[in-house]
Amino acid sequence: MTNLLIGLALILLLVGLVAMVWSHRARRATGLPSGKVIYADTSRWQRAERPLFSRQHQLTGKPDYLVREGRAIIPVEVKSSRTPADGPRAGHVLQLAAYCLLVEETEGVRPTYGIVKYADETFRVDNTAELRRSLLSTLDAMRRDLDRGKSRRSHADAARCRRCGVRAACDERLA
Repeated sequence: MTNLLIGLALILLLVGLVAMVWSHRARRATGLPSGKVIYADTSRWQRAERPLFSRQHQLTGKPDYLVREGRAIIPVEVKSSRTPADGPRAGHVLQLAAYCLLVEETEGVRPTYGIVKYADETFRVDNTAELRRSLLSTLDAMRRDLDRGKSRRSHADAARCRRCGVRAACDERLA
């Protein structure tokens, strides 16, 4: 009987170790830093109930993940495509910068960096003053274009229109 209990305990220990290794590999594959996931907006997790919103900048967004690492909060944006040949796309970096700004305003903690995770590579993007200036400048330019009636959206691609995050509010959406 004692040998049976010892054998069962060893099997359970082995199963636990295999589960831990599998979990560690799955976590690494997501590109997430170590820490606790405190926000998720991906199909693999429960949908986030609220977007982050900045009253000051009139900006809203839903990062794929926010990870708390000690007192730091790290936004993570996951892209299903492969890494572009010349590194992360400028628009993806600005999107991450927007999430850094939203985290700072909503959580009261300025992220020192964020992560853009492509299917084949992960990039750490430092949240610098220069990146913030670039984001705010881009937001200003976008708002000026909207005020002038210049829409930069492409409405020639029905599939892209169907996936658009503002489709429900868009008066130019395709059928």
